Amino acid sequence: MNRSWKNLGEFLQFLESKGELVRVSSEVDPRLEMAEMALRSVRTGGPALLFERPKGGSMPVAMNVFGTEQRTAWALGAESLSEPRQRIEGLLRLKPPGGLGEILSDLPAALENLQNLRALGPKRVSRAACQEVVKEGGNLDELPIITCWPKDGGPTITFPLVITKNPETGQQNAGIYRLQRYGKDTLGMHWQVHRVGAENYRRYARRKEEMPVAIVIGADPTTVFSALAPVPEGISKFAFSGLLQGRSVELVPCRTVDLEVPAEAEIVIEGTVTPGELHVEGPFGDHTGYYSLPEEFPVMHVRCVTHRKNPVYLTTVTGKPPTEDAVLGMAVTDLFLPVIRMVLPEVVDMALPMEGLFINVGVISIHKSFPQHARKVMHALWGLGQLMFVRYLIVVDHDVDPHDMREVLYRVGLQADPQEDLTIVEGPVDQLSISNRVENVGGKLGIDATKKWPEEAYPRPWPEETKMDPEVVRRVDELLGSLPPLKKALSPRR
Repeated sequence: MNRSWKNLGEFLQFLESKGELVRVSSEVDPRLEMAEMALRSVRTGGPALLFERPKGGSMPVAMNVFGTEQRTAWALGAESLSEPRQRIEGLLRLKPPGGLGEILSDLPAALENLQNLRALGPKRVSRAACQEVVKEGGNLDELPIITCWPKDGGPTITFPLVITKNPETGQQNAGIYRLQRYGKDTLGMHWQVHRVGAENYRRYARRKEEMPVAIVIGADPTTVFSALAPVPEGISKFAFSGLLQGRSVELVPCRTVDLEVPAEAEIVIEGTVTPGELHVEGPFGDHTGYYSLPEEFPVMHVRCVTHRKNPVYLTTVTGKPPTEDAVLGMAVTDLFLPVIRMVLPEVVDMALPMEGLFINVGVISIHKSFPQHARKVMHALWGLGQLMFVRYLIVVDHDVDPHDMREVLYRVGLQADPQEDLTIVEGPVDQLSISNRVENVGGKLGIDATKKWPEEAYPRPWPEETKMDPEVVRRVDELLGSLPPLKKALSPRR
């Protein structure tokens, strides 16, 4: 499979043809009921849900669209996540030539690469499906905004692409930040302090200027995924989406603010944020499984709402994993391993377990080449993008599968000496973390669970692992081949 989705509707039709989408024709309340049904579906590996009769409205609501690894791969136009990962690896292999001789010797390939990269950039259009209906001023009460948990501070837009821009460079950014509805024309902008949206807000605050913001609900699935991905600042999320799907994302200017949005989106909310104007947001049942505490955040004033003639409202429910965002987190980890290897080529594999919320626990396997190599990798990862949030970082040898938690705990318990092999540092932590005494700052623990070398002041010979003679393994395999019942009995059970 190698295709792209023009819009969310196309993808939903595809999922329905695969038996991966169920239409819910009964009336369901956006307050709590939709969230409970979606949670049950994702936790049983169930289908995407399209609520056709939301209580109090007529706009259909789509949930659990990315709720399995297979649906996430399909969303990226692939049968498996290995395909988009290979596209990313191919881009990372593109390096500037070293000199005139190299340029001349590889000129055709260089020109082809430049042409391909240029084609990935977004294309501007003047008319768009997302502006088929234009409502000046807008009314958020017309949208089926869900409430996920009983003690949430209010209905919350949980799956938006929040588009802002750097006022100095004009570079747009798309991030996914929740938005609590305060009234029919105001929203709470819950962008955490470390995110690009928050940094753009601080830039506007220093200039004492109003900040334009556009909220996109229901872009094409690849662009939704790209907004979630930890693409380095300065690289367009829309260009990254173009890389993943092999075609440019079409953008259209907003009607009331100086921003561009995906032309094929379902719904767009345009507005501005005045620096210094804050309002209490929360509590909110977050992906930690706890309610985040009420806190002041900037306020967005809605100027305009545009949408397709028959839009679908895309949303999700957060909470303790497994959830839809946890499935997306696993996909992000898988796809961005080549980026980690570009910076740290000694990395063999990486696991950010769902149970660790993808930011609290990380396991890295490496090709160890010199004394204290594990500590070098720890500090490098803590300084790399959103990996700065990892609270517990375990480093194992190259022959250990970091995704096998039984093997990882075996290595930690056997090969890591608490007196010698722990590294404790202090630094930034996720704003939703609850164990740190000071907000946004806390401790981190690195565990070196690699085999120790004499050069690391290990005073004894490292023992040899027990392994069966390969010839014996071969002979037993042959013997079991003639004893089918015993072979079946001794086969690994899944």
